[in-house]
Amino acid sequence: MTCLALVTATMVGTGVYTSLGFQLQDLRSGFSILVLWGLGGLISLCGALSYAELSARIPRSGGEYTYLSEIYHSALGFMAACVSLLAGFAAPIALSAIAFGSYLHAAFPECPERLSGVLVVVLITLLHLRSLEMSSLVQNAATALKFLLVTLFVVIGLRAAFLHPQMLTVLLPGSGSFAELARPTSGIALLFVLYAYSGWNATTYLAGEVRSGRRAVGLSLVLGTLAVTLLYIVLNAVFLTAAPADDLRSVLHVGTIAASHLLGEQGGRAMSAIIAIGLLASISAMIWAGPRVTQRVGEDYPALGLLARRTSGGIPVQAMGIQLTLVLALLLAGSFESVLVLAQIPLLLCLMLGVAGVLVMRVRSGAPDEGLFRCPLLPLPPVIFLICSAAGILYSASTRPWTALGGIGILVIPLMLHPWLTRHSTR
Repeated sequence: MTCLALVTATMVGTGVYTSLGFQLQDLRSGFSILVLWGLGGLISLCGALSYAELSARIPRSGGEYTYLSEIYHSALGFMAACVSLLAGFAAPIALSAIAFGSYLHAAFPECPERLSGVLVVVLITLLHLRSLEMSSLVQNAATALKFLLVTLFVVIGLRAAFLHPQMLTVLLPGSGSFAELARPTSGIALLFVLYAYSGWNATTYLAGEVRSGRRAVGLSLVLGTLAVTLLYIVLNAVFLTAAPADDLRSVLHVGTIAASHLLGEQGGRAMSAIIAIGLLASISAMIWAGPRVTQRVGEDYPALGLLARRTSGGIPVQAMGIQLTLVLALLLAGSFESVLVLAQIPLLLCLMLGVAGVLVMRVRSGAPDEGLFRCPLLPLPPVIFLICSAAGILYSASTRPWTALGGIGILVIPLMLHPWLTRHSTR
């Protein structure tokens, strides 16, 4: 249950409450946007099916760091660990904190946006430093609250659509709906969608701490991704039907705008507060999972042994401190859109290497033993993930080449540092 809560809580967060405003900058059709959300769910499900088999074959914590190290080379694993630390966890935590501050400010204008984000990250980190039992309790409670609030929003939106069915016309395909999906600018919109689905691999970072991990981890990935895909499509349909596209375009807190049209100004402020509370579950899930990757790096490289230090309760305190420092730096320095696009490109490339790993493992050792999870319809799921993710990256690089180069730099620097780190660790 905790594994499923971790996956869903990590996925359902900032992206679904912030991406629509940026997608409407490049797309005009509600139908096109829903197609992209459905495509993002399919891509994520293919990745989850591939990772479910990898987690059964390699039941250790660390996510891409562990998989890329064991399947390919330790240099690629170290690169993935650095990407996970910065782009996989620190950046999404910072983005979630920015969104939290934005929604909280919309509900209570006297609350400063960035300061609110900083305080909530520090507070949740301190809670997770207490014990693993406290982490599990906080995560399950926050996830239950989040889905209760999301369900409330969906029910209100569906009720409005039932009373006013003409609102649904914005979701029907128009004359240019399919044409705009083929444009390079749709690649940026797809990046925002894939960012919203980030977290479908969350439990692989803690697989070594999960009882019956060979089955529980894989099932949590697949079931969590399916549930979130359905929720995302419905929730975005509610946003699109509740408010005019011009009111949502380029707006970060689209949930506030949609709620204001559905419930009035006071209702919008109340819903903004509810969404802000719901975002706490996503922040909590990523703060919990992220330091386990950094801890694994410290265990494998003696030169970085400081990162492996844990409290008597098993908490990687040094790794959490480094993650908190990076999050606070991003919170104070970067804009929401620039941080998202810069982080998503190297993150997707590492995920592509991980998903391709299931094909490599099948070639090397054949199908997994009976009782372990097997990726169905192989090689179709990993091939779909690889092709669609590559297309999204290429489209994005063609429209924002400098941002893409920055993302590539995040990959190259760890590869350059790895030989030095290996020599010093050997000594």
